[in-house]
Parts: sequence; C-alpha cells; structure tokens
Amino acid sequence: MRILTVSHFFDDHGGGIERVAAHLSEEFHALGHASIWAAASRDQTPPTNGVTRISLPYFDPLEKASGLPMPIPSLTGLRRLLRAVRDVDQIVIHDALYVTSIVTLVAAKWMRKPVLLIQHIGDILFPSQFLRTLIALANRLVTHNMLRAVDRVVYISATTQEAFSGVKTRHPSRVIYNGVDTAVFNRKRRAERDDIRTSLGVNEDRRLVLFVGRFVTKKGLEIIERLARQRSDLEFILAGSGVIEPETWRLHNVRVVRNRTGRSLAELYCAANLLLLPSVGEGYPLVIQEAMACGLPVICGEASANADPDASRWLIGVPISLADISTTACRISHAIDNMHFSQQDASQLATYARERYQWSSTAHQILAEIHDR
Repeated sequence: MRILTVSHFFDDHGGGIERVAAHLSEEFHALGHASIWAAASRDQTPPTNGVTRISLPYFDPLEKASGLPMPIPSLTGLRRLLRAVRDVDQIVIHDALYVTSIVTLVAAKWMRKPVLLIQHIGDILFPSQFLRTLIALANRLVTHNMLRAVDRVVYISATTQEAFSGVKTRHPSRVIYNGVDTAVFNRKRRAERDDIRTSLGVNEDRRLVLFVGRFVTKKGLEIIERLARQRSDLEFILAGSGVIEPETWRLHNVRVVRNRTGRSLAELYCAANLLLLPSVGEGYPLVIQEAMACGLPVICGEASANADPDASRWLIGVPISLADISTTACRISHAIDNMHFSQQDASQLATYARERYQWSSTAHQILAEIHDR
C-alpha cells in the first residue's frame, strides 16, 4: 500500500507533531508499505530512512506574529501535493487546522481517496481574547467539519478526544498514544548524570529544571521567565528554538541549548531534576512521554497531565493561564517545592512508559484503523 503522510512541516522544524509524523512514516515503511511524506519546506529533501519526502514550497506570514506555524503552500507546492494525493492509496493527515491538511482533504474527496486524520491539539487558550476567539472559530468552521468528513479519526490523547466529544464522526474515534524511542530515551544513562551535569556547568546541589519545545507564547515561555526571576535557587535549561529569544532575558540561571535531538536530547532528560512544560492547547506533548521514559518527573498543564488517565498519577498538573503569568508562576513554584518523587517512582514511571508507548504499536493500531474502513 502507498501511504501519504501530510503534516505542516518536516521534523527539522522542531515541533512535536512533525516528529510524530517522522516516526510514523518510518514505521509504515518498516512494515512494508511505500511511505511518502509531504510537508512545507523550502529545500528539496532526499529520502530519509526509506521514506520519500515531497517538499512543498511555502510562505508563512503568521508564525512570527502569533507563534503559530501556519505554512501556506505556493502554487508549486500545491501542484506537488495534488500529484501526491493522486498517486497513493491511503492518506494520513496530522492535525486539521493547517492549509496543507485542508487542501489534502479536499483533493482526497475529489479523487475518492481514503483519509485518516490524527488530531493532536484542541483549543488554545491564548492570553489575547482575539486569538482565543479566532482559534475557537477556526476549530468550529474547519476542524469540526474535517473530523466529520474523513473516514477515520484518531486522537493522540484522551484530552484531545474530550475537546471534540461533541463532533459526530463517520466511525467511532479512537485514542492511540504516540510512541517513544525507548532505545534512546531510558534510564540507562543515569549513571552518567554527574558527568553530564558537569559538562553543562550545573552544580550537583542545584535543582535543574528542563524545558523542551518551541520558544513561542503558547508553550509558556513568559511563565518560565517569571519563574526564573523569582527562583534564583533553580537552574533552567531551555532546549529548542523559536520566535522568543530567552537569551534576551539576561538571567544567570537560564541557559539555552539548540539543535538537541535523539541521544543529545536524552542527555538533558537524564541531567535534569524535572521537566517543566507550562503550555496550553496541547494534547499529549511527545516531550512528556520522553521524559517519562527517562524516569523524570513532569510538571505541566492539567490537560496534559490527564491526557493518559493511567499515567496521571505520576504527572503533576498545574492550572496554566497565559493571561495571569504571575499566579501561574507561583503555582509552579509551589508544585516544585512540594514535589515528592522517589527512585522507586522513577523506575515505575520509566517501566510504564516503555511498556505503554511504542512506535511500532502505534503504527500497527493506525494501520488496523485503515484496514477496518
């Protein structure tokens, strides 16, 4: 079977959805299917790990203004995307609210190609009332209609499924959790923890708070800045990139690292005392699952903490408000001070993640949905 995966960007953009698309497209290939991945890119991208990549030239006027990546394909990109839809047997779309996703579904309907939609996120509670209203309207006008129109719907978390519980789909939706590469993200490197912290310039007696993700408003970067200013006793490492530049905060207890993936990212999970992700509008961010696989405690928004009900006993959920940064920072500070997480907890958490989240299992379940249409 020829399977076309469509996402807004390729994984070199650094977002979680893109990384999920990369893993799944590679799993489809490993399971014997012809795997093609189309996404916005200004560069021709060679095949990677058996996956044919189709680059869609684009422009993106909204990301710098809003922090939301919203690539709009050029005419060349649209032609490439339409040809890709024409030449495959099955289409997998990652998230509805992107131009590439909308165009793909319209073309698939016209060409009578089956579509499975993997929905990652729900509403995003921006501090701006205008942006909140805009996202809610877009979800109602676009996401809801796409969920109704596709052949199958998969949600990556119970939280996301609940956000769209009022939308009637053609077939019952399923929650299928993303996987984790547990060969990379695990507790085996804990013995190297002291050496890793030394290489990062972190003293053993200092608690290290790790953030991994894009540097944009919805990820809670302003909350982290406020917390870092209040808590000079904590060290912060921010791993990622984006329109916000934490270096401009000029805080001695904050350092930024970029281009960390795979094993170099796993080093940070092993070095840290906790992962902090004060984001909104998320389903189940992949970085939380990676941290879990490394046995690292996590403080995150309540929605993310409840994304997998069976894992919620290990995750510390905090009410996150981008409109009330000071109160949210105080809540997180209190959660850090009252966090009790033993080595036994870490071991149980890592075991749970290893047994629960596997990319091969995720791909098999998605293919089962496709074959069951």
